[in-house]
Parts: sequence; C-alpha cells; structure tokens
Amino acid sequence: MEDETPRASTWIDETKPSVARMYDYLLGGKDHYEADRQLVKAVEQMVPNIEQFARVNRQFMMRAVRWCATTGGVTQFLDCGSGLPTAQNVHQVAARYQGEAKVVYVDHDPIVAAHGRAILSENDRTHFVQADFREPEALLANPTVRTELDWSKPICLVHGFTLHHIDNPVDVMATLVAALPPGSFVVLSHVHRPDGSAEHANLVDRIHERAREGGLHVWFRSRAEIEALFAGLEVMEPGVVRLVDWWPAGPQELVEPWDQLSLGGLGRKPE
Repeated sequence: MEDETPRASTWIDETKPSVARMYDYLLGGKDHYEADRQLVKAVEQMVPNIEQFARVNRQFMMRAVRWCATTGGVTQFLDCGSGLPTAQNVHQVAARYQGEAKVVYVDHDPIVAAHGRAILSENDRTHFVQADFREPEALLANPTVRTELDWSKPICLVHGFTLHHIDNPVDVMATLVAALPPGSFVVLSHVHRPDGSAEHANLVDRIHERAREGGLHVWFRSRAEIEALFAGLEVMEPGVVRLVDWWPAGPQELVEPWDQLSLGGLGRKPE
C-alpha cells in the first residue's frame, strides 16, 4: 500500500546538498551528487573520520531497534527522516526478531521517496510516506500512518540524527509522543555540544557555519536540551549517553572527536 496523500514535488536541485544524500555518501552508497560530496569533504577537512560518525549512529540505531523488537516486544515501527535505504534498514533488523513487524518510513526528500517506494516491493509489511515530520499533525493524520500501524498497541518511534536539523524539536516531539500509545518506545540520536571543552565548542561552531554556508542547518545541542526531547518518557538504562556507550555489542570504537559529539537514548511511554 502506497501513501494515499498527494505527493510532494519530485524536482531535485542537484546544486544544493541533502542530508539524506550526504549520509548515503558517508555510508558508501551511490545516490548522491557533487554538492553532497563537496560539503562532506569540507567538514572532513576540519576533522577526519566523519564517515565513522555516520557508522556509529547506524550501529546505535540497529542495537536500539533490536532491543525494542526483543526485550521491548514491539512489532510496529515509525521511522521519521528515514533517509536513503542502506544495509540493515529498520524493517530488516525488526523482522529478524519479530517476523510480523510492520514499518512505516517517513521522509520528504524526493530521492528518498523514490527508493523508499522501491522498498514496498520487498514485503507487504513495509510502507513509505513522503511527508515532513516537522509537521507532526499532518504526519499523524496521514492515511498510511493511521491505517498501517495499530494505534491501540505500542509503537517504536525512531528519530536517528534528524532532530538536529530543525529549530523546534521539543514541540515536534511533544506532539508525536502525546499521540503514541502507552508502552511505546522512542529511539533518538542527536549531535551534541559538550560542556566545558573550548576545543569541541570551536569545532562545533566551525561545522555549524560550514554547513550553513552549504545550505544546511545543524543545531548541536547541550545534554540538557537533548534530554528535554525525552519529555514524558521513562529513559531506559543506560540513559542518554554517547552512542558507543549505549548497549555496546563489543569493543568500543572511540573516534575522537566524533564519539563526543553525539548522544542517544531510548525512552518508554508509561502505561
């Protein structure tokens, strides 16, 4: 079943970088343009190993989704700002542990939309919605979101490296969390501005400015600001931590300074 709402424009401006395409480039994909590659390379000139930054987030998301599908027993997932399909997508990880898992992906990027709809051919339990999560009321009213997920049962809401691209994440999350059924989970990762480090603060400011020059906005937020995104949720152990510290599957891959510049966690909506 495809998205039944009117589709957004499919026109693509290849001269402006896209978060989804940059992430695809970092993960070794092929769906990106010169503008995406140039902005990634510009940031990498400030600090090396930026591709590891993307991989650490992907690994965190995989572990968190696995936790929700196993320990949490969740069979429904709503992935906002899903990005381009790569290895180990949410529906693949979830289905490994919950064979009947249903996943609805959400993204507004035209290239992501094209690839997202291709995912639909894999199975009838995976769906894609071309929509903007910055408009949570419209997203929640989308026919596919309303009908393909059972809103009387727990849902796992996934926000992986998405909320730092908007200026009102607390409002967006408040609306989405309020709509989630009791017992639902929220998986969230976000870029971080560490306290007390002039070196990190300077680096964050330089990255922010270079991204802005490239047409992208990235808000590096404090720990308190990131923790505020879990309002109304019980934060599960080990809390809001560096991504490499959340339920690690083996030896940590610490890559300075990237391991200091992102935090993530898992929250549960009380019953």
